[in-house]
Amino acid sequence: MPTHNRGIRKSVKGRLHMAAPHVGEFKIWLRGGGYRETTIEELVRLLAYWTDWADAAGFTIDAVSAAFDEFGAVFKEGRKDREILNSAALFIHHLQDRGVVPRSQKPMPACKARPILNEFRTWMRSHRGIAESSLDTYQTTLVDFLAALGDDAQSYTPHAIRAFVLERARPHGLARAKSIAVATRAFLRFLVATGRCPPGRELAVPGFAGWRLASVPGFLAPAEMERILAACAGESRLRDKAVVLLLARLGLRASEVANLDLHQIDWRNGRLSVAGKSRRAEWLPLTQEIGDAILAYIERGRPRIPTTRVFITDRPPIRPVTRGAIKGIVRHALARAGVTSAHQGAHILRHSAATQMLRHGVSLAGVGAVLRHRDPTMTMHYAKVDFALLSEIAQPWAGSPAC
Repeated sequence: MPTHNRGIRKSVKGRLHMAAPHVGEFKIWLRGGGYRETTIEELVRLLAYWTDWADAAGFTIDAVSAAFDEFGAVFKEGRKDREILNSAALFIHHLQDRGVVPRSQKPMPACKARPILNEFRTWMRSHRGIAESSLDTYQTTLVDFLAALGDDAQSYTPHAIRAFVLERARPHGLARAKSIAVATRAFLRFLVATGRCPPGRELAVPGFAGWRLASVPGFLAPAEMERILAACAGESRLRDKAVVLLLARLGLRASEVANLDLHQIDWRNGRLSVAGKSRRAEWLPLTQEIGDAILAYIERGRPRIPTTRVFITDRPPIRPVTRGAIKGIVRHALARAGVTSAHQGAHILRHSAATQMLRHGVSLAGVGAVLRHRDPTMTMHYAKVDFALLSEIAQPWAGSPAC
């Protein structure tokens, strides 16, 4: 253990300081999350280390996220440090659930915590309507951007911006390179809009050659899909089966499954309401197969907690699942089924759903309606998996009699 860690540990007296008024509710919250009493006592003991340090460093209850970030920057080398951070993160989530502190963003290491990035996230949410998952993706790039170019936006030169993007994208493929460029460009536009950076600086971000929809979408064969569903059989896999069916039959996105609410399900009319990227709610058919799977999970597998979200974690902390958890469910299902694929995320099931609909005679317009594509060319992308389907979108050759 590093010397500076030992010095801090000797000064810890185990008091809860700023957490003291909230520790009772914190314990109740942990019990509701499925934690055992022995684990709860250990988490509270670990929390005392963090609150002692935060109090000595001058942090108050309103600045718990900043305290978390600062502690993570200084003490991150030992196992005990990680356990303390885990307890602090749970405490912050508890405060956010009760509304004691704002639910601005999840705690993250201090190297990623800069006030300008928090302001950027708020600006993007209010002015661009960007989802949290997209902002989390941007954050990794922008932390490196600020580390490389500094905090003085007036000093950013086109050469420095271009050099950063090219160097950051060098080890990655085309998709990640484009993501880095998008994140950097969005941040520079924010800096320009807020008067921190000279106008036009976003134009220094280089583009990456790539033709839209040039690739062939990956998908799984019907036999592989059946193996995946078989790997989700049994009472212990009720949640996984319902999740996989929503992804593989209706082509939902991981975030849409994670955020699915009981109020979105119209049992009487056999349909469910989904609001995707467009934020516009649309009705999709709730088939007997999917409805039975969801109902079985709700009745026999879903933990009883005060939330209307459909899918809940199956281990503490008991809470609604995240988009990342849905991806993990798919990865584990593929592994159990012995299905190997270049794509292991939830989106492979969305692609497979579109492909199967086309091969069963559903029109491209029909598939686009189920997938809720705003641009018809996105649906045409799936026609490339079958040459017979290409006739639906083929254009006459210039100069031919058909012209």
